[in-house]
Amino acid sequence: MSQVIRIKCGTGNCYLVADGKNAVLVDTGSKENISDVIAVCDKYDIKLILLTHTHFDHAENAAELSRRYSVPVALHRADDELFDDYSKQPLMSRGMVGKVILTVSLTKLGSIKVKRPDNMIFVKEGDDLKKYGIDARIVEIPGHTIGSIGLDVEERDLIVGDALDNWVCPEKAHLYFNSDAVEKSAEKIRSLGERMVWFGHGNPVRSGEIRVQSPIIGTKTL
Repeated sequence: MSQVIRIKCGTGNCYLVADGKNAVLVDTGSKENISDVIAVCDKYDIKLILLTHTHFDHAENAAELSRRYSVPVALHRADDELFDDYSKQPLMSRGMVGKVILTVSLTKLGSIKVKRPDNMIFVKEGDDLKKYGIDARIVEIPGHTIGSIGLDVEERDLIVGDALDNWVCPEKAHLYFNSDAVEKSAEKIRSLGERMVWFGHGNPVRSGEIRVQSPIIGTKTL
């Protein structure tokens, strides 16, 4: 049975999904957090690095960790362009919390260039990671970025990156490239059924604790 191990990286999270000694690292944190990530990863046999999306706070250490552990970096093809220029998928925000987060994020998004890893592979909806030692599959949950993905681990744990967040309370993304896609991804997550949900930002919760407000679907509990 796989376990999800949370690695706190400042205001964000990355995760190890481990089955015995085999492990997949999901997201990599920012450069100031790399020693914390390495301290956990060195205890395992890392088979793959998976990026939920390529914003700096999730992907800045990907190239260096890929070299350190001699493993590929997996991501959705639609997010590859963000290694070149974040302005290709400009972010918008909702609510006061979103405005504050966006103001801080834009400063760094404009100044940090994330290095593209030398060894990359592209993944899509339904791809499984059994060849990397864990029972998990890719779930496409776009909206925060075009290529945002999650990882459904044994239909028990769901790592969602920034498709949802828990900055203040567990809810849909405060920052987004496409608001309609955010709504649809939240509905998709809800349709998966009961999960422990692991966020890119904030503490994990059971999916039943997440409420999504939509002008189309109203308020629903995930």
